[in-house]
Amino acid sequence: MLEQREVPVPEPAAGQVLVRMRAAGLNRGEIIAGHGLTKPGAAKPAGVEGAGEIAKLGAGVTGLKPGDRVMGRCGGAFAEYALMDAREAVAIPARLSWEEAAGVPLAFMVVHDMLIAQGRLVAGEWLLVTGISSGVGVAALQTAKALGARVIGTSGSADKLQRLIAIGLDVGLHTRAPDFCDAVMQATGGKGANLVVNTVGGSVFAECVRALAFQGRLATVGYVDGVLKAEMDIEALHARRLMLFGVSNKLRSAEQRAESARGFVADILPAIADGRIRPLIDRVYGLDDLPAAKAYMESNAHLGKIVVRMRDS
Repeated sequence: MLEQREVPVPEPAAGQVLVRMRAAGLNRGEIIAGHGLTKPGAAKPAGVEGAGEIAKLGAGVTGLKPGDRVMGRCGGAFAEYALMDAREAVAIPARLSWEEAAGVPLAFMVVHDMLIAQGRLVAGEWLLVTGISSGVGVAALQTAKALGARVIGTSGSADKLQRLIAIGLDVGLHTRAPDFCDAVMQATGGKGANLVVNTVGGSVFAECVRALAFQGRLATVGYVDGVLKAEMDIEALHARRLMLFGVSNKLRSAEQRAESARGFVADILPAIADGRIRPLIDRVYGLDDLPAAKAYMESNAHLGKIVVRMRDS
């Protein structure tokens, strides 16, 4: 349940900045019950990423100043003010609106982890993304194309796939079922995908393994299907020298998160700054309409990111 409350403006601790929030990104894993990440308990501030102006610096913060436009991951982003680790505060490229900037941090830092830091995707390789119309899926498509890779995506919506072809999707597979391996093999000349990003979950895990090329890599980043267990083909893992890895920030230290932010700034932000990547924002809601934004996300009708705009912005 979402509930608005009046709370004091927080004070930045050492190493933090206080940000006057202008917009914040909506993310399924945080607020959608049944996704596996949301559990009952005491009330907590909602929102995990956003964009705004620095209002105040904590002790020891250098290289930033009040008034700077920044975007980043931060707790309690659905608020007029929120605290951000200064190491994760990224300067917003001039071409981005507040809403576009708010949709960048989580999706593209996750994508950096999947495609670059762990996935080692390079030009000419094939990327397969299951459930490609999600915020992370679209960001993966855009980043892969900027890297020079070719992309196959699955979706239950033919319309969404058609719209993604317009921004670079090479092969769109209209399916929600674990039945895409043959089509992937056909598209890749029988070799399979070099990297697979599974945003769907256990129901397609085995099919993702089948669709991998020799020395292929499989990233597990979500489980919107609610299926948390799957069969593992040990022979395929062994014979094809496969690598399987998970992508999550939940257990990472603050320094590890800061390191991922630095990687994003080095490897992906330049493509956003020069316009090669333009964040895809599906719909923008006002803060008072946050319940409606949540309902829209639950409907699975969106393509890309849903963003919440703060008051007076």
